[in-house]
Amino acid sequence: RALLEPLAAEFASLFGSLDMISSWMAFDYTAYYESELGSPLYRRLLTFETLIEQQELAAIKLATNRLEQAYARDHRRRANIDPGYLLYERFVLASGKNYSHRIYIGRCIYADLTLIYRKGAFETLPWTYPDYADGGMLCFLKQVRYKYIWDVKSNA
Repeated sequence: RALLEPLAAEFASLFGSLDMISSWMAFDYTAYYESELGSPLYRRLLTFETLIEQQELAAIKLATNRLEQAYARDHRRRANIDPGYLLYERFVLASGKNYSHRIYIGRCIYADLTLIYRKGAFETLPWTYPDYADGGMLCFLKQVRYKYIWDVKSNA
């Protein structure tokens, strides 16, 4: 939690002004990160005023990987940063790990189709991580989607 403020400042310098910030959410769906990051783990989602183009995702993931390393201590990350983007019909995360449903987008980065939006709600997929299927997360992402629609219409 202590890294949120300095990382948010780094994000703002790289990606522009922050737009929305979720509440703190417990990350207790897996123990996968605990050996590296400790426990208990928490997360927040941050969105930015400047909308990106989809083809920027690989470069953004590489930039966030550099930030993870810059804030590491004793070769252990203190933050796990997962950039992504949201469109009308989907929510996509970047990953450095290949898997059957992930599409290679260049520079050793893959796009993970995490959620789709259909019939007024986000729908999970067989591979959606449990934390992204959580009701609080889906509620926040729906708010982000409403804001995104507003931004797109305002900039048209």
